[in-house]
Amino acid sequence: MIDIAAEFGGIDIYLFDQLQRGRIRPGHRIFDAGCGGGRNLVHLLRRGYDLSGVDTSAEAIAAVRTLAAQVAPDLPPERFRAELIEENSFPDAWADVVIANAVLHFARDDAHFRAMLEGAWRLLRPGGIFFARLASRSGIESEVRPLGQGRYLLPDGSERFLVDEPMLASLAAAHGGVLADPLKTTLVHGARSMTTWVLRRAT
Repeated sequence: MIDIAAEFGGIDIYLFDQLQRGRIRPGHRIFDAGCGGGRNLVHLLRRGYDLSGVDTSAEAIAAVRTLAAQVAPDLPPERFRAELIEENSFPDAWADVVIANAVLHFARDDAHFRAMLEGAWRLLRPGGIFFARLASRSGIESEVRPLGQGRYLLPDGSERFLVDEPMLASLAAAHGGVLADPLKTTLVHGARSMTTWVLRRAT
């Protein structure tokens, strides 16, 4: 019997869905923008995927490097770097898949959000998949309080930069991205709303 927790770690269920449907395949180079300690990468490391990522936390990068050394010792540790997404040092068109899971909503304002998005998007090869999960106003418009610069106070007491469907559609069009999946939004009642945004970069 497979030990699910050991094999997949804390992978986001919507990212797991992309794996199940074959959008993330062996041979793909994958970049995790805001990788943290590698919770979404356990299975990919175990299966020998070509991985890289950045995080602003040096402690998180130390943790993901330790994880990689344990389960994928051939992967160079410098593939994981303590850098800002918007200023990362990886080259353009580096990856077949870019993951930005629960990170873009930490933007300080609209300009910062767009810079983070651009920093992640420029790494994506034509035809590649961009996967993002981020906080949204969808379904909780009357429950959030605007703080200015695109940030809102959520019902759970946290502050996040929030998007909505028209904004995501405009950003996709501006970057040459087309929806690989319909937008999917999960409501955590009395707390927050999270939208899954999956694009394919036009060739």
